[in-house]
Amino acid sequence: MTNVIARRPPLTAGVLESISLVLADTTSGLTGAQIGKLLLDSDLVDVDPTNSKWKRLFNSFVQFQNKHQCSNHILKFIQKALDPVKYLGRQDVFEDRRLRINQILSFAGYELSDAGKYREVMRSETIDQAEQRASRLKNKLEARGTHPTILLYCKPELLFDNYFHSVFEATKSIAERLRELTGLTSDGSDLVQEIFSTKAPLLKINGLATETDRNEHIGLANIVKGMFSMMRNPTAHTPKLKFVVQEEEALDRLAVISFIHKQLDKAKP
Repeated sequence: MTNVIARRPPLTAGVLESISLVLADTTSGLTGAQIGKLLLDSDLVDVDPTNSKWKRLFNSFVQFQNKHQCSNHILKFIQKALDPVKYLGRQDVFEDRRLRINQILSFAGYELSDAGKYREVMRSETIDQAEQRASRLKNKLEARGTHPTILLYCKPELLFDNYFHSVFEATKSIAERLRELTGLTSDGSDLVQEIFSTKAPLLKINGLATETDRNEHIGLANIVKGMFSMMRNPTAHTPKLKFVVQEEEALDRLAVISFIHKQLDKAKP
């Protein structure tokens, strides 16, 4: 679904109300003037211009659906409200607003891309599913080209924006992958030391033919050991309430783990 052209079925009252509340939020939503212009541009009747912003939007949406028995112009309004060109220099505002709207639209089987185009998605049946699809953390990780193994191991945590468990589960994925590649059963620094020994390594990311090769090999081993010490040990031994991981920190930590997985992609016995 790239454009609002085909006749689209009506949206539920709950979806309309939720969309209205997001777009007309008193602190982060559209202004009254912006709402008036967008209603006009979307061929929607401004039936209640003196009411509160969200009720003004909601009543306009309901009036259109009751009269036309479709949601086309409402979807058109949303698309115009989230036109990327209007958010130059305000990318965070655009992403926050789009993710919140997509969380709601998922209940109708729609999603608005970062290019401002609609596409059809699997319809959400629960709030959890909607939150998963709209996860800010997951979107940012995918935009960074994060290694798919991290997404596989952390899927439930990532989709709920649980940064603490995202880091914890992703870190464990390194140890598990090292054991799968080598058949070893040890853990932590002992596991890394045995695998990346320079005398009889079980895995090599290069031919170990030059001093540069050896330095790269040893450097990766040190990164993995450091990652275990810094990321996994604190999360394993510190209560979640005391070990706070913010979004940007989680992204940085997960980037390190992604780098390690990409190095292991080219590792050979």
